[in-house]
Amino acid sequence: MKVLIVGSGAREHALAWRLRQSPGLTALWVASGNGGTAQIATNLNVSPGDVEAIPKYAKGLGIDLVVVGPEQPLAAGLVDRLDAAGIPAFGPTQAAAQIESSKGFALELMREAGVPCPEFNSFQDETLALSFLEKHSEPTVIKADGLAAGKGVFMCRTFEEAASAVRACMSQRVFGGAGDTVVIEEFLEGPEVSVFAFSDGERLSPPVAACDYKRLGDGDEGPNTGGMGSFAPPDFWNEELAGEITRTIMEPVIHALARRGTPYRGVLYAGIMLTNQGPKVLEFNCRFGDPESQVILPLLVGDPLDIMAACLEGQLADTPVEWSKRNYAGVVMVSAGYPEKYETGFEITGLDADEKNTNIFHAATRIESGRVVTNGGRVITVVGSGESLAEARDAAYHRVQSIGFQGASYRGDIADVEARTRLWLPDPAAPTG
Repeated sequence: MKVLIVGSGAREHALAWRLRQSPGLTALWVASGNGGTAQIATNLNVSPGDVEAIPKYAKGLGIDLVVVGPEQPLAAGLVDRLDAAGIPAFGPTQAAAQIESSKGFALELMREAGVPCPEFNSFQDETLALSFLEKHSEPTVIKADGLAAGKGVFMCRTFEEAASAVRACMSQRVFGGAGDTVVIEEFLEGPEVSVFAFSDGERLSPPVAACDYKRLGDGDEGPNTGGMGSFAPPDFWNEELAGEITRTIMEPVIHALARRGTPYRGVLYAGIMLTNQGPKVLEFNCRFGDPESQVILPLLVGDPLDIMAACLEGQLADTPVEWSKRNYAGVVMVSAGYPEKYETGFEITGLDADEKNTNIFHAATRIESGRVVTNGGRVITVVGSGESLAEARDAAYHRVQSIGFQGASYRGDIADVEARTRLWLPDPAAPTG
């Protein structure tokens, strides 16, 4: 098969790396890729968001399958355009992708399907939203309804914090049109987990789970980012929990979308909080996660091309999907100043070291005069593996120490389960609802 991957981040590098292992792959392109994908595939000079140009490129190259990585082209209807051009595409249609592109849509869908989720209210008027908050003194979660690159979520324990978040979304338009509607949700507490499963529109594969880190600094301090690291599988993940989440959350949503005439084909990603009342959905995403992909794709056993084809052909029930029991930890190295202003163009050293049980997935890199240089905020993900999570964490951080670029920084507590567990414990000084 000739395959085109759409996207330019570490997720897409991880997809390219994993698809390269498929015996059915004959040629691989990435649009637009990065310095890492350039070493194992052919990068195309076309934006991942150019939903008109990509089908033309795919047609011209004789592509057999397009794998869409990011949420933006999915929400913009790239899969619909590829379908219309007769090109198979792995990823949901625009209608099904609303499960991520509209928080309100997802919450209404969950309500319809009887899926456990937070209590919520949606507002398109800032005054009404602030009035609602004045009458609800308990902690809340404020979300920009649309796509905001993983940064449009505010955990607010006071009215002042919540009001500031609403204003940032609606009148200050920090997230542009994504914040024209805001969703105010019940504040949930407990361990968070990202759960992924393949879907052919009617059935789901066995799920896999990972935990990620959104804030910039150790101990979950600092601003929200697109993701600073992840690990898989969590120590609390087991068959019983996987079965409960599949039965009460993933399957009802897949069936509800099928009933609406918008079957979901691709990877379904549920962000879930394990509350005292059981698992509840924080959000759904319509694609592989980033940085989670970098630690779950190495866990995938079997041929990914066979699995993706089964999703498109409605044959997932006849295609085994298994996940390895090995442990993986991924540490994201970022540019100085991220997620705000940062400089680029700095050479990255130490990438060629041959260290056992490690991988490097490029995100914001490019090749310049034969050198790999930084090209954005989140630069690379360094992944370590081991028989235990501690071994995986040690391998990742050992490799991180050998890599350098000007202003490089990273969190030091990725996959530190003891530190993460402390973050789950309730704050005795926090207000209660």
